[in-house]
Amino acid sequence: MRVPLSWLREYVDLPATETGRDVQAKLIEVGLEVETVEQLGAGLKGPLVVGKVLTIEELEGFKKPIRFCTVDVGTANGTGEPQEIVCGARNFQVGDKVVVVLPGAVLPGDFAIAARKTYGKTSHGMICSGDELGMGDDGSGGIIVLPPEHEVGTDAIELLELVDEVLDIAVTPDRGYALSMRGVAREAAIAYGLPLRDPALLDVPAPNSFGYPVKISDPRGCDRFTARTVTGLQPEARSPIWLQRRLQKVGMRPVSLAVDITNYVMMELGQPLHAYDRSRVQGTIGVRRAEQGEKFTTLDGAKRVLDAEDLVITDDRGPIGIAGVMGGANTEIADSETDPETGEVRGTREVVIEAAHFDAISIARTARRHKLASEASKRFERGVDPQAAAAAAQRTVDLLVLLAGGSAEAGVTEVIAPTAPRTITMPADHPDRVAGVAYGRETVVRRLQEVGCDVYGQDALTVTVPSWRPDLAEPNDLAEEVIRLEGYENLPSTLPKPPAGRGLTERQRLHRRVGRALAGAGYVEALSYPFIGEGVFDQLGLAADDPARRVVKLANPLSDEEPALRTTLLPGLLAALRRNDGRGAHDQALFETGLVFHPREELKVAVRLPVDRRPSDEEIASLTDALPVQPRHAAVVLAGAREQSGWWGKGRPADWADAVESARTIAREAGVELIVDKGQYGPWHPGRCAELKVVVDGEIVTVGHAGELHPRVVKALGVPARTCAMELDLDRLESARDGAVQAPRISTFPVATQDVALVVDAEVPAAVVEYFLRGGAGELLESIRLFDVFEGEQIGEGKKSLAYALRFRAADRTLTVDEASAARDAAVALAAERTGAVLRGA
Repeated sequence: MRVPLSWLREYVDLPATETGRDVQAKLIEVGLEVETVEQLGAGLKGPLVVGKVLTIEELEGFKKPIRFCTVDVGTANGTGEPQEIVCGARNFQVGDKVVVVLPGAVLPGDFAIAARKTYGKTSHGMICSGDELGMGDDGSGGIIVLPPEHEVGTDAIELLELVDEVLDIAVTPDRGYALSMRGVAREAAIAYGLPLRDPALLDVPAPNSFGYPVKISDPRGCDRFTARTVTGLQPEARSPIWLQRRLQKVGMRPVSLAVDITNYVMMELGQPLHAYDRSRVQGTIGVRRAEQGEKFTTLDGAKRVLDAEDLVITDDRGPIGIAGVMGGANTEIADSETDPETGEVRGTREVVIEAAHFDAISIARTARRHKLASEASKRFERGVDPQAAAAAAQRTVDLLVLLAGGSAEAGVTEVIAPTAPRTITMPADHPDRVAGVAYGRETVVRRLQEVGCDVYGQDALTVTVPSWRPDLAEPNDLAEEVIRLEGYENLPSTLPKPPAGRGLTERQRLHRRVGRALAGAGYVEALSYPFIGEGVFDQLGLAADDPARRVVKLANPLSDEEPALRTTLLPGLLAALRRNDGRGAHDQALFETGLVFHPREELKVAVRLPVDRRPSDEEIASLTDALPVQPRHAAVVLAGAREQSGWWGKGRPADWADAVESARTIAREAGVELIVDKGQYGPWHPGRCAELKVVVDGEIVTVGHAGELHPRVVKALGVPARTCAMELDLDRLESARDGAVQAPRISTFPVATQDVALVVDAEVPAAVVEYFLRGGAGELLESIRLFDVFEGEQIGEGKKSLAYALRFRAADRTLTVDEASAARDAAVALAAERTGAVLRGA
């Protein structure tokens, strides 16, 4: 919400010396997030005056149209003679009043104006557009053409209100009232302890039977609808400069007088309105749910296919507006046109004003469903004051009568669904107990009254919530109001005192060790959002029955394109890799540890935990049972060079072995022996995919996969060729650990190295052979390493040779050759028994 300081001063008598920065600090103290203060007209220096175009000479022989003009600027130039100016704009003519900047002036952006020769003429200044003055888009697309009543030589800086300060406030979803000048002015009045001139306090006539007929078919979707009619509008009437400038300062573009007035009142009071051309409305105005598949064209010219949940405004023909979002093209206010033959000005001469209150959830869903966010929907979905509708309609009528020469009809329509005021019962000391500060009853009552509440009672307060604060629903909401107005900065700082002997859990320590180990191995941590779209599973090549395709969907996702919670970390990591590769970072190694989410077989409803006491173990267990299964995974992705080349030698690209090694790094931190087997799954290349396994309770289970991604997946996701990845289940890996991780014992006795070369069938994985060699060697084996793989005629067709280096060492003695050879032979024997391996050359 952009708030011009000059406009804010109309409702609160702020001290004259207060700057935008001062007001920013005060509003921040009461809980509004004022992001910036924009200085409009900073560095602007005159003379900048109103001028009248006297002559226009079209200059020929240039690539674009150029005009040489003389402009009457009165005595602003010191001579009273017409000012000669070269201009390329085409949207003005002789006799028009324009804005002229004279030599010696400085425009925003430190643009100094001086007489200069151009296009064969000397231009003494400029005829200005809105962009050149920092005003923004005024809809003209060219030079500012002023109404004829402004005198030549008038100071345009003051006339156009070019110097001002605008506060940019980030309004949170629960503070919808702050999306209006009225709401921000109320907060400013509280912050400064000054009275508020409420712009909604207007004399509004009572509803009667003469108003425009309205029928509400869905009172839950629309609980209030006010309709007023204004006739006799002058189609040629334009929005005055002050109205246009206020709209521009809050970030809106002036359109036409009737539309500008409804936008102005919306920004002033926070109540969205809509003006219908009465001559285009046929019959009774209605509010109902749309029929499934019903079609309708909105003001932006787009044809919409409506959903049965959409709330629509109708007449006897059908929809004339999507309630709370956007009006329809079939009742649009017509632009004024002059008949070239008769000189008659044609356009909208009578309007029906709609000021209604719609259900916030319905409007939010409709806006997202049609991807049609508007200023109106932004306010409705955050909560609009229902009791402001009549005042907003009256304010709109008053402005149309004043500025467009209209006449207000006596008929007033107001359809209201009866609702009771919302009341909250709260102990008077509840804010004290929440904040840990003794505010006292008088302070609590005073602060609640300042925000508009009616408060009764002594020890137990009965609080009636104002209509513009739908976010106040519980005692804790009221406590927050008291605390923020008394100042968050005044809350005492109390350090928690944890009981002795408690620190990180073993699971937390493992996750930290894994992160440090991967970072030490050259990986960079990348945190991604936990949301995915189900289409990514097709890109990853997952089978139709893959369990990863079963997702938990969010009831209110941040993005309709990603409505589900992730079941794998790879989409987020690969998206980060693709984004960085597109920015020129071609050598990447990224990792992430985080939760993934799997739905439970049986869907349960979560209990609502109490806030006035610690939940019981049973309540916490019930809540946990209703949550999705959330194991923690670890994943890495690699692309480009793993080792850089340089004067020290050649580098090498990242490959599948690096992805497998990252899994081994994690397993070492967990103190678990990882079994690496040949595998085939989803996004990985079938010939370069390793299946990662561990032994849990005597049973071999799969914990993840690693390797090079399939070319089809690489193409679908737009990542670099030969991208590699690894993902494993950290929780399942941790369950394979037998007790605490033991630090390695360093023996002072020498090592005995034995090499063996085994011939096995080509399809036997080297990891399987290694597993049985390790099992047969016994406790004397310190390490085993595959250092050679050979296939050729010497071995035989369908065979391969695997060469391993075995290191033996005892903790208490020097091994003899016989002991080392016996351990080697036992290892070979078990491998031969289980895999059919034979010693090469035997």
